[in-house]
Amino acid sequence: MRKRKILTLSITIVAIALILETCILKYVNDKNAQTTSNVLLDRVIAVIDKNESSESEFVKSLKDDYIVRAKAISYIVDAKPEVEYDIDELQKIASLMSVDEIHLIDKTGTIYSGSISKYFGYSFDSGEQMAFFKQMLNNYDLTLCQDVTPNTAEAKKMMYAITWNESKTHMVQVGITPKRLLKELKQNQISNVVADMPVYKGMEIFVVNTTTKKIEGATNRTKIGNTLTNVNASSKMQRIVLDHKKCKCISRKHGNYLVAVTMEESVNSSSNIVAILIVGIYLTLASCLLVLMLSRVLKEKYEKEKYMYTSKTDELTKCFNRRAYDSDMEKLDLNTEWVYISIDLNGLKQANDSLGHSAGDELICAASSCMKFVFASYGKIYRIGGDEFVVLIQESVSNIDSILQVFDATIHDWHGKYSNSISVSYGVVKSSEQNFDSVQEISKLADERMYQNKKEYYTTSGNDRRSYNR
Repeated sequence: MRKRKILTLSITIVAIALILETCILKYVNDKNAQTTSNVLLDRVIAVIDKNESSESEFVKSLKDDYIVRAKAISYIVDAKPEVEYDIDELQKIASLMSVDEIHLIDKTGTIYSGSISKYFGYSFDSGEQMAFFKQMLNNYDLTLCQDVTPNTAEAKKMMYAITWNESKTHMVQVGITPKRLLKELKQNQISNVVADMPVYKGMEIFVVNTTTKKIEGATNRTKIGNTLTNVNASSKMQRIVLDHKKCKCISRKHGNYLVAVTMEESVNSSSNIVAILIVGIYLTLASCLLVLMLSRVLKEKYEKEKYMYTSKTDELTKCFNRRAYDSDMEKLDLNTEWVYISIDLNGLKQANDSLGHSAGDELICAASSCMKFVFASYGKIYRIGGDEFVVLIQESVSNIDSILQVFDATIHDWHGKYSNSISVSYGVVKSSEQNFDSVQEISKLADERMYQNKKEYYTTSGNDRRSYNR
């Protein structure tokens, strides 16, 4: 009888331990699943917000970009007059600036040179498409970018941007095929962005059009275009059946989309069973310690991942920070060719004092955005101080003059919310221009050139040099 009672008590204790272990593991898994799902939901919604702008707004931004490219090519041709009639060189410049055509047009509106000789002789009077640019003849300060239109010569759909050169002796026109526009549109589509998002095993992300119920974005591309009707917007964990599998689901409605994150229950079930059988039967108390350890491991993993990102990234600009700069400088080889650019904002203190720190932050972020637009393809950008930046160019070093011209044009064309313009001073040093003893010697020379450039700016601009501390 006593043995039976002991056995019954033992079975009861084991059963209670199993139930307790099951509840604890279920709670922890659900909590982690909910937290992870909400993080993914926030990430997807941020992508949707970025891509919610209309196609016309996107095209407008591309037009602005193409006008900048036309201006940059104009600066290059003015700086190198010998390429004005050199078709081969103009074709190389077109490739460098990612445009398909370059046309040089005289004051009568006639194409006299460019990257495609068969278009020579065409003028603004040659057809309806060319006539769009006639207004350029009456306004030397005008820049235009045409919508996608069949060109006069071949009825080939193109997008053209045009600007006068600095001396107003001729116009520079660039042509881009719609394929480039469509490619850039496609890169920003929800279907492509969501498909590239990393997720844990057994997890899936869905972006569903609430009107059509069609899946427009998914981490599994094969499910794009399918319908998803059994998910309702809810911040609480739902149980659904998806592809004949039981899943947990958290969803959120955002604009015209329903964003959902699903997790297969079977992913955690197998590990839960093993933990229950081993830990629950033999070490009831150890199950609580296991949950605690698991929580700490997950927290440490999260903190480590967060530290790895933030330790070398500037919080405001998302450029590399001083820590990353110091680390990379130690690795530089003086025997290789690279370019060191020291960049500093002009008038930041004045902007902070007169317009507030929001204006100052805007200028800092604007400067970093301009740097990323121009330099990101060729090297790294570091924010090493308040308004101090360093750009390390290790690709296309021979084209640094052209790259800097594009940077000058980008800075010149910027307009912000608090400030109408931005100004920077910079000093450029090539590692190969002389026999340097150290990287520090290069950085010091770049700083000296930058400060000289800054001095010239304040002298010519007539601004109060008392604001020139940086």
